[in-house]
Amino acid sequence: MADRDVVIVGAGPAGTAAAILCAQRGLRVTLLEQAAFPRSRPGETLPPGVEAVLDQLGIAQAINQGGFLRHPGHAVKWAGERLFSAFGESASGPALGYQIPRETLDSLLLARAAGLGVDVVQPCRVLGVLHDRQQVCGVSTAQGDLLAAWVIDASGGNGWLSRQLGLPWRTYSPRLLAHYGYATGDLPEGAEVCGIEADPIGWYWMAKIRSDFYHWTRLCFINAGHHQAVPPAVFKPLRARGPVRGADVTWRLCQQASGDGFFIAGDSAFVLDPSSGHGVLKALMTGMMAAHAVVESLSTPWHVLSIQQQYQYWINDWFNRDRLKMREFYRTHPFAPEWCD
Repeated sequence: MADRDVVIVGAGPAGTAAAILCAQRGLRVTLLEQAAFPRSRPGETLPPGVEAVLDQLGIAQAINQGGFLRHPGHAVKWAGERLFSAFGESASGPALGYQIPRETLDSLLLARAAGLGVDVVQPCRVLGVLHDRQQVCGVSTAQGDLLAAWVIDASGGNGWLSRQLGLPWRTYSPRLLAHYGYATGDLPEGAEVCGIEADPIGWYWMAKIRSDFYHWTRLCFINAGHHQAVPPAVFKPLRARGPVRGADVTWRLCQQASGDGFFIAGDSAFVLDPSSGHGVLKALMTGMMAAHAVVESLSTPWHVLSIQQQYQYWINDWFNRDRLKMREFYRTHPFAPEWCD
C-alpha cells in the first residue's frame, strides 16, 4: 500500500516544478535529490515567457524582487554581421528575459516545494525501481524503500528510470558535448556578451550574469580536442571561476516517457543542445505537465491510458518541433554540420 501519492527523483527545475504543482493540488509528495545544494549547473539565461510559469509556481515575486539582470534580447553573429534579436513587446514595453544564477533559481524552487509540505530528502541516493507485477510502484534508496502510486523521473540527462526499465532512446545527431565555464572581472566598455556567435567548428554562447560575473558555453560540431573547452577570446581579460565542465547534449528522445506508474520529465525525457535557448523553461514545463498527468491519473484512473498517451504525444511533439527548428538554424551556419542535411 503506497503511503505517498508520488515520488519524484531529481530536484532540478523539472523535479521541483513537478513537486510544487503536485503539492498545490493536495498530493503527498516525496522529492529525492542525490546532490547537496548549491551545485553548479548552467542555464542562467531565461526568456520572457518564463515569468508566467514562475508565477504559477509561486516564486515570481521573489525573482522580480531579486535585482537580477534583465535583457530585451540577445546578439546573433551567425552567417554575417552581428545582429540583435529582440524578444518583442509586452503590455508594459519591451519583453525582458532574465539572468538568474542557477543555484539561486534551484534554491528558490526547492524552498517553495518544502514550504508547501513536500518531503524533501537530500542528499539521497536512489538505488533502483520497485515493481508490483508490471507496474512501477516506488523506488529503493540508501535510506530504504519508498512506495508511491506514481514515480516521476526528473533525474536529468542520465535517464535514470529509462536505464532501470530498459526503455529505448532514439538519437538524432552525432555525439555532442557542450563545455561551459564561468569568469569574473571587467570587460571593455561596449563588449557584446549576451548572445551566440558562430566559428568554423561550432559556436559560443556568452552572457553577463551580474556586474562582474560571466558565463560561456562552447559546442563543437566535430571533435576538436582541447579547443572544445576553451573560453571565447573576448573573455581573455577575465579570471576563470571554477573548473570547465561538460555535458552530453546529443539530440535524443526517450521513446516511452510514460507508462504504468511513471512519467519522465526534463532532460530525462529528451535532450537538445543549448542553442534551443529554453532548456530551463522546458524543464519547468515538462515537470508541471508530468505533475498534471499524475493529478489527472489519480482523480480519473479509468482514463490513465489516455493520459499516458497524451503526455507521450506532447513530449514527442515538443521535441520534434524544436529539433526541426534547430536543424534549420544550423543549416544557416557558415560551416553547417553535415548531419543537418
